[in-house]
Amino acid sequence: MDQGPYKTIRDVSGKVSRVIRIGTRKSQLARIQTDSIAAKLKELYPEVTLEIIGMTTTGDKILDTALSKVSPLLIVDLVVHSLKDLPTSLPPGFTIGAILKRENPHDAVVLHPQNAGQTLATLPQNSVIGTSSLRRAAQLKKRFPHLDFKDIRGNLNTRLKKLDDKEDYSAIILAAAGLKRMGWDARISQILEPEDCMYAVGQGALAVEVRARDTEILEMVSVLHHKDTVLRCIAERAFLRTLEGGCSVPVAVHSELKDSQLYLTGAVYSLDGSDSLKETMQATLSAGAERVEERVDEQVQRVGVTAAKIWGPDQDSAERLGSGLAELLISRGAREILAVARQLNDAR
Repeated sequence: MDQGPYKTIRDVSGKVSRVIRIGTRKSQLARIQTDSIAAKLKELYPEVTLEIIGMTTTGDKILDTALSKVSPLLIVDLVVHSLKDLPTSLPPGFTIGAILKRENPHDAVVLHPQNAGQTLATLPQNSVIGTSSLRRAAQLKKRFPHLDFKDIRGNLNTRLKKLDDKEDYSAIILAAAGLKRMGWDARISQILEPEDCMYAVGQGALAVEVRARDTEILEMVSVLHHKDTVLRCIAERAFLRTLEGGCSVPVAVHSELKDSQLYLTGAVYSLDGSDSLKETMQATLSAGAERVEERVDEQVQRVGVTAAKIWGPDQDSAERLGSGLAELLISRGAREILAVARQLNDAR
């Protein structure tokens, strides 16, 4: 069952080959992201037959969550996700088999057309900013106290329509990566730097989720791993896992890999941003040496990621960095801040 029922085809010569089935939601962004992975796989493995299976369920929610949570319903070999949507611990039998090179991980300001040329700092008092993210709202409330922040829901297309068609919002905050993948770079009015708003764990990176024991698929997708992105995201995910955080609490990060030094800044916030803890730590990695593990081993997972072709000790260092930073913040009261934030959010 771990392997899933294979689909095969027979060519004109009688040769039987496996069809690789890729599951996707039918939203425009999900399809663009899935198509980009399929194109990369087809370029690397031109002999492979790929089949993209669009999934529609009530609310189109089935692939908003990990493959592992809906596995009885899915007859696919892999699913493409935004890494930030995947939990830091996947159930047994599933793993993240590839993390691709990160797009810009920062958040972007998209202004209502009538506010063209403005920034968050220059918008008038009490301008309404739309965001569905507790992390963004907590940071930006503190940074821009003259603004009002309100929820806005829906996919990218829906949120932009809500912004443009009415005057309920002066601007909305979205992930720059999604806007860029949709080809909507021109709508980005301002990129929020870390001093204004740090990003979510894994933001901007695409992940390929597979069955952990499907070694054929694991080997195939493992070449898509981008080393620097993998190491940064392992550190970020270890930070979140140790904090026991999630999307229901305001947790933010910023990471950088430079000259064999991995830097991680992590922060936790109260819902209104008035209470926060923020620290930076670093770890030394191997000096660019390209060492490779001998084979894919589904038992070796770090925060849900299998990356057998990336030097294991570097992955361990990244994981320890994230955990260590979280433990430092916990020692200073991070869990208490997040517990209050969670309670207040649940009560809303």
